[in-house]
Amino acid sequence: MTTPNDAYVGIDVGKTWLDVALWGNNAVWRVSNDDEGVAEIMARVAALGLQLIAVEATGGYEQLVVQTMLLNSLPVAVVNPTRVRALSKATGKLAKTDVIDARLIAEYAFKIQPEALAPKEAQEIRLNALVTRREQLVEMRTAEQNRLGTAHNSMQVDIREHIEWMNARIQELEVEINGLVDSLPEWRKQAERLDSIPGVGKITAVTVLAEMPELGQLNRQKIAALAGLAPFNRDSGQKRGKRRIFGGRKGIRRVLYMACLSATKCNPVIRSLYLRLTKKGKLFKVAITACMRKMLTIMNAMTRDQVNWRPPEPIPN
Repeated sequence: MTTPNDAYVGIDVGKTWLDVALWGNNAVWRVSNDDEGVAEIMARVAALGLQLIAVEATGGYEQLVVQTMLLNSLPVAVVNPTRVRALSKATGKLAKTDVIDARLIAEYAFKIQPEALAPKEAQEIRLNALVTRREQLVEMRTAEQNRLGTAHNSMQVDIREHIEWMNARIQELEVEINGLVDSLPEWRKQAERLDSIPGVGKITAVTVLAEMPELGQLNRQKIAALAGLAPFNRDSGQKRGKRRIFGGRKGIRRVLYMACLSATKCNPVIRSLYLRLTKKGKLFKVAITACMRKMLTIMNAMTRDQVNWRPPEPIPN
């Protein structure tokens, strides 16, 4: 039985409801996924000596409860539902309901103990929301631009108007992001540091910082894996498959891709790597992915060491 001094809480998230379970306790309660329901959760867990609150990642429906807990400095981790189900299968728990899922998430929190998110101030949460919304609009704009080439003539004007609206809205968001970053001294300092890398702009720097708070805290292998830029082996017996990247944070990869397109022309380190790989006959996709991984490694080292970009020393003749 969990005691008030070592409480692990699991929250199964739905669009309308939140199911909450306490590890070692059969009780599960349900609240609405809104301000009132989250306030009820806060009131009920306030008396516990919380070790960790694990919240299922659901593509956005968990944001309200997670952000509220971060603002109140509670230890909260957002967990991958696939990993929770893997634990349930490993322990022979194959049934699935919201109540069972809440208990499984609490068990996952207790047994795996994923790392809690760092506490965030309200402005930082707002900044993350702005960056996320900008990424969503950029993705939608790309989809509309792709549709434009195959759309019927009668629809092309409508698509162009939508693209123009998204262009304007993205610019507005970028102005708001820049203003908010300037009001947060630590964010401004970190963004300026990454912005010093040739090929990296301020929005790229802020996006990387917002979507990868682990930057500077992990080694280069782990940081590349988080971004989905680490090639994984696909070998079996005598077969040697191609190394491929998968998973990770696509928002990070998108901004690094755009930055590296520029960096291959103006950044001596990235340009040298790109030319070396293409001369070896590597495909563009392979070469640019290696450049993205290299740039992220540079960002990670600069953040860890708290230093700005320094151009490489010239090789003596």
